[in-house]
Formats: sequence, C-alpha cells, structure tokens
Amino acid sequence: MNFLPFGRETLVSALSKEELLDRLAAVTRGTRTEGLPEIRPLFNGLVGEEGFRLSRVIEKGDNFLPLLLGKVEATPRGSILYVRYQLFSTTRFFLWFWTGILLAFSLFFFSVSQQLLQGGVCLSLMGINYALAVFFFHRQLVPSKKLFQEVINFPPSNVESSHKL
Repeated sequence: MNFLPFGRETLVSALSKEELLDRLAAVTRGTRTEGLPEIRPLFNGLVGEEGFRLSRVIEKGDNFLPLLLGKVEATPRGSILYVRYQLFSTTRFFLWFWTGILLAFSLFFFSVSQQLLQGGVCLSLMGINYALAVFFFHRQLVPSKKLFQEVINFPPSNVESSHKL
C-alpha cells in the first residue's frame, strides 16, 4: 500500500484516442456527446480533447473520493492513458493544514515548554489524522479504479448492464 494519498498509473487501450474520450464522455455527467445512447452517468467531471478530470458518482458525499486526472496519447495501435489519482484540493489543503498545525504544536511542546506528554499527544494525533486520510483515500480508490477500467475496456452496453443502470 502506498503511504501517500495519491497514485499514478499508465494504461494501454486498443481503442483510439477519440473512441476512448467519447466513451468516457458518454458516461460523464455534463459532457455527453450527441448521438450516443443515454447512459446513467458513472462519473462527474470534464472530458476534453486531450484528457479528462473525473470523479465517481456516489450516493453520499465523501471527502476522500479520488479525483482522476488523465491525459490520453494516440498510438498507431490504440492509445496510452496517463492517470493520476489524488485528493481534491480542499481535502488536500485541510490534510496538510492540520498536519502542519499538529506538528507545530508537538514541536512547541517538545522544545519550548518541555511538556513531553502534550507533545506526544499532538504527534500521535497528527499520525492518526494522516493515517486515516490515507486509509480512506485508498478505500475509495479501489472502486474508482475498477469502474474506470471497466469503462475503458468494455463497450458502453456492457458498462450499462454491469451497473444495473
């Protein structure tokens, strides 16, 4: 398991760049292409000419839902996808903010006031906060990766039937 709340992946697809981006646009809320059958959206986000910015559609809000940022390059036999999985910017901000605050408090308690117990509590809380963020991010990353790979590997009709849309 990665101990950072992000990941990278390079995927190869037999689909052309245009076919791949059209398939993603067909299942992304707000970027549907005309002429394609209506499919219940699986992702929120944007699909452009060079890449995409997606997150999985979920029933209840989740701060640790991964954001999928991708770039697609055409090759003679299909396309290559460079995908980054990361936290949304506001979640990243609060994670680093509270990590910094708790680290500053622990350093203050260890060095200036010589209160080792309070410094240890702040350091422990910082570690727990970071570990929980990484755990919840990776827990949401698995279904997001699986859904994304299903969409780019199967025809839209299979995606529709496999998710009981």
